[in-house]
Amino acid sequence: MAWPHEGTDWAYMLDDIRPVYAEIIRHITRFERVLLTAPHAALAAEYLVEAGLNLSRITICEIPNNDTWSRDFGPITVVYNNKPVLMDFGFNGWGLKFPANFDNLISKRLKQQGVFIPNLNTIGLIMEGGSLESDGLGTILTTAECLLSPNRNPQLNKSEIEQALSSLVGAKRVLWLNYGSLAGDDTDSHIDTLARICPDNTIVYQACDNPLDEHFEPLKQMEGELKSFTAPDGSPYRLIPLPLPKARFDEQAHRLPATYANFLIINGAVLVPTYRDPENDSSALERIAQAFPGRETIGIDCLPLLEQHGSLHCVTMQLPQGVLA
Repeated sequence: MAWPHEGTDWAYMLDDIRPVYAEIIRHITRFERVLLTAPHAALAAEYLVEAGLNLSRITICEIPNNDTWSRDFGPITVVYNNKPVLMDFGFNGWGLKFPANFDNLISKRLKQQGVFIPNLNTIGLIMEGGSLESDGLGTILTTAECLLSPNRNPQLNKSEIEQALSSLVGAKRVLWLNYGSLAGDDTDSHIDTLARICPDNTIVYQACDNPLDEHFEPLKQMEGELKSFTAPDGSPYRLIPLPLPKARFDEQAHRLPATYANFLIINGAVLVPTYRDPENDSSALERIAQAFPGRETIGIDCLPLLEQHGSLHCVTMQLPQGVLA
C-alpha cells in the first residue's frame, strides 16, 4: 500500500482518508504483513501508532509516491519453476491522465532497498493490476476498453496483447468483456470494478436491477457476456450478482464509481468495501461470503475512497509468500 500525504490528490481530505487506510491496514495485519511506502516513513508510522496499530506487522519504506493506487503500479507476481517472479509493468497514470513519475518507480526502488527477494523484471508494456483478473491457472478476465486503450499500448492489437499475456504472465486463454462500465471511473473500465474470478469456477460481478439507472444497460450487456463464458472444464461459470450501491456524487454533482466488486482477498478473509448503505452493504457481504466459504467476510467503510474514484482493492496489491525479505 502507499500512504496518502500532502503531495497526493488526497491533500484536501487527509483527515477523512487516513482513518480508512489505517482501518484497512488494521484488518490486513490480523492475517498477514503489510508493506507500506511513504515519502516520510516516520510520519506515517507515528499516525499508525496513534491509531492503535502494531507496527511489528508493518514494514514502512521511505519512497515518494504521486498517488496511492498500489493495485496499478505495484508488481504483478507470477510463479515460474515454483518460484515467484515480479513483473514490473509500465504505469503511465491510466493512459496519461495523471502524473505517475514516482509511482512508476516504486517497485524498482523497493527492489533496490532489498525489500523484494525475487528477480524484478522491468517490462515496457503498460499494464495495471486492476485491469487483470486471474484464476491462477491460466485464465485471464479483462476488458477491451482498458487493454485496447490507445494511450496504453497503441502499437499492439488484441491478438498481440493476448500473446504478451501468454508469455509474460502465463495466460492460456483471455476472456474479453466488451461491455460494462461505471460512471466516474478513470481507469477505462478496470475489471476489478466489474467482475472477479473466485474459487470453484465462480464469478462475482457488479449488477444493476434498476432500469432507470444509467448503469442498467451496460451492466446487463456485461452480464450476458459473462453467461456466455465457460470455465476451463467447459462448464458455465457460477455467477453471483452484486447489488449496485446507492448513487454517490462529488461536490460538482459528478457520479462516483461505487462498486462492491472491488473486494480484497487476503489470508483467511475477504475485505469488502461498504458505503454507508445498510441494505445493499449487507446484501453484498452475504453474496461475497457465498463465494468464499471458510473465509471471514469483513466490511470496511470505503465511502471516502470514492472521492478519488477508487475503492478497497485499488489501494492494495498482494505480495505472495516468498516475495518479501
